[in-house]
Amino acid sequence: MKLNIETLTAEAFADFGQVIDTKECKNQFAINGGTTQRFHDLAEVETIGEARGGISIFRGDARQFPMKIEMLERHPKGSQAFVPLQQRPYLVIVAPALNDDEPDLSRLRLFYATAAQGVNYFTGTWHHPLLALEDVSDFLVVDRIGEGHNCDEFQFPEESNIQIAAMSFEGV
Repeated sequence: MKLNIETLTAEAFADFGQVIDTKECKNQFAINGGTTQRFHDLAEVETIGEARGGISIFRGDARQFPMKIEMLERHPKGSQAFVPLQQRPYLVIVAPALNDDEPDLSRLRLFYATAAQGVNYFTGTWHHPLLALEDVSDFLVVDRIGEGHNCDEFQFPEESNIQIAAMSFEGV
């Protein structure tokens, strides 16, 4: 199965989480004596159980294409947000749940995120790990920090042949 790339919009991503993008912000206002524009409450941080929200930086290597997709992960106890720190686009792969233990691989979605967009995966959303496109890239990550297991991985069946083709992402 070849994944078709989609433009990342709030509407297209609504089943999986939130797009973090100042263009989509409905609640913005000036602060600090008018020298700063606040884009307020762009995404909700979710945590389940005894936990707190934490801020980390993930540094991802640029991926090479074509690339076979072999696994997805999810975080059952909290949301997870990614915001690029350099002016570099990246890819996002998500899938709805098929049942309590696995994603629906027939409904995988592949999104192109611009350098100005972040994503906030809802609690339990199946997604691929970080897919940087250009050079080593840093992402600000906001997610659940706390006790207990909070990362499920699903390895694709050996016979699956799901991949991102070699292509130019210019102008996507």
